[in-house]
Amino acid sequence: MSETLSIREFRCRIARPGYRTRTIVVATTLLDAESYSREEIAKLYRCRWDAEINLRSLKTMMHMDVLRCQTPEMVRKEIWAHLLAYNLIRTVIAQAAAKHGKHPRNISFTRAMRTLEAFRPTIAHTSTEQLPTLYEHMLQAIASHEIGNRPDRLEPRQRKRRPKPYKLMTKPRNQARKQEAKTR
Repeated sequence: MSETLSIREFRCRIARPGYRTRTIVVATTLLDAESYSREEIAKLYRCRWDAEINLRSLKTMMHMDVLRCQTPEMVRKEIWAHLLAYNLIRTVIAQAAAKHGKHPRNISFTRAMRTLEAFRPTIAHTSTEQLPTLYEHMLQAIASHEIGNRPDRLEPRQRKRRPKPYKLMTKPRNQARKQEAKTR
């Protein structure tokens, strides 16, 4: 890596109805102002929320907020399995969006995941000849789950549920049972 890095810096005004207009400084390595206008880069900056949504989808919607494996090797496998499933769901969303003239970001990840789960038993019991028709119906169902226009969406970073009043289990369940039996 070089010792210096050339960056382009500019100010961007963010106007939201009902809020004061803010000015932020954007620094980027996209130096060519002809190819990458300030407006395009500012629009990309606003899309950063999508990264937050993607992480939330992985962590909460796919129940990856708590990893359940015991060894580092198995934890890695668990993470890779979640990433594979996430990418497969996003691929089906992209196919549904392309087929029905929509943008993939306008289709709900959670509802698509639930639709895939709902179609799973039907797919398992459908003949090979009927699968393409069923797949078309599934893509239509996924494409119908549009999300609203949410620019400048603001979500509080708070827990919805309170933690349980119990201590964390820090040893194997068998040992904990034996210790609990001794105290009774």
